[in-house]
Amino acid sequence: MNDAAASGPTSPVSPDRPVSPVLDVWCDLQCPDCATALADVRALRERFGDRLEIRLRHFPLAKHKHAYAAAQAAEEAAEQGQGWPYIEALLARTAELGKHGEKVLLDVAGELGLDAEEIDTALVDGRHLLAVDADEAEGKAIGVTGTPTYEIGGERLDGGKSQEGLRARIEEIAERLLAGPDPAAG
Repeated sequence: MNDAAASGPTSPVSPDRPVSPVLDVWCDLQCPDCATALADVRALRERFGDRLEIRLRHFPLAKHKHAYAAAQAAEEAAEQGQGWPYIEALLARTAELGKHGEKVLLDVAGELGLDAEEIDTALVDGRHLLAVDADEAEGKAIGVTGTPTYEIGGERLDGGKSQEGLRARIEEIAERLLAGPDPAAG
């Protein structure tokens, strides 16, 4: 999900304002580990605000039967201006999504006041297939094999096996990137 609705408010880059570092979070919206990682994403958002751009990137795993549809629904929710709220609501219901499938995608949309019929139509017409496929292909190209996986400053951190210490490592990298180049290094 690469739009402003997904990553939060953005402002134009001016010559006086440095570009914010980007944290890509490769996620499967039916993955319980991704649901657990959401607490870290929230903490990072709280700590860095708009100084760190956080982007959810889709990486639906084959073992999660409804993850691909969930990714498409999240893209449509972003089109409707509710990308992150929809993602967070889905991640809170991964077990339910696994059990009840696409009905949950539409239920969540309705609960958030989204146009659930439009989400259903998007799932049928496949309008977001390319966005989901592009994220997945980019993830594979950089070596993502499971979720959640984080990428910041050219460093890939795998949270699929253990998330222990990852938020601290992401904070360390983000602080370094925000500080700019080390004058002693060059």
